[in-house]
Amino acid sequence: MTSTPTTSAASAAGDSLGREAWRRLRQNKAAMTSLWLLGAITLACVAGPWLTPWGLADVDWNAFGVAPTLDGGHWLGTDANGRDLLTRTLHGGRVSLSVAVVATLVSLVIGVLYGAVAGYLGGRVDNLMMRFVDILYSLPFMFLVILLMVVFGRNILLIYAAIGAVEWLDMARIVRGQTLALKRREFIEAAHALGVRDRKIVTRHLIPNAIGPVIVYVTLTVPKVILLESFLSFLGLGVQEPLTSWGVLISEGTDMMQTAPWMLLVPSVFLALTLFCLNFLGDGLRDALDPKTR
Repeated sequence: MTSTPTTSAASAAGDSLGREAWRRLRQNKAAMTSLWLLGAITLACVAGPWLTPWGLADVDWNAFGVAPTLDGGHWLGTDANGRDLLTRTLHGGRVSLSVAVVATLVSLVIGVLYGAVAGYLGGRVDNLMMRFVDILYSLPFMFLVILLMVVFGRNILLIYAAIGAVEWLDMARIVRGQTLALKRREFIEAAHALGVRDRKIVTRHLIPNAIGPVIVYVTLTVPKVILLESFLSFLGLGVQEPLTSWGVLISEGTDMMQTAPWMLLVPSVFLALTLFCLNFLGDGLRDALDPKTR
């Protein structure tokens, strides 16, 4: 089947908009620096633990609470139990970043579908669906997450689901607003006239055209999720041994802040750099995808 001129033109326009957004993003030095630094941190967390000579639970019986040094084999020092802090920080980054990515994907799927359906159907259905969102907004979500941890146990998969399930509300509102604006456009009316089913209109026309603000919001949701997981781990409700995360390491570091400050500084620096990179990248994507600044 050959492509129609309209389809080809739309595809070409989409490609040109994508190239233009990438060109504008590359001109943003802060966003590109953040992108490269975030990629380096992610690569280090993924591959680093295999490159260090120490395992996650390996104990150096001659180095309990040793400060960072280039001579003793522990570049970032050890914790109070003689475990290599660099190795534990990289392993903790794996957990923190994976929780952030999976929980954000959960909130993305729920929020995008919910908001698109509410905005497309409109009327009483939209009012009912958004009143449900308002009710959920009024609930103390931190309390709900902590309650889930206490009732069902501190399973890492439950942390993914629990955090993702409480972060989709803003996503739903953003997509609903975009859908309300898009469904009055000519290409949606043309789809209706051609007899396209509502499900295809939502999934193939509305959601793809609302993806710009969603991408920006995703880059802002990931740091929120990382902070939420770190806070839960700081309270002792996050991941458990033998796993660790940046929040767990920061919690352990606060207990040794006076005698071994590097135990607090090392994971805190990794966490802060990741959060700054994600926020700068989100700002860059917002500017690159904003049609008003083209």
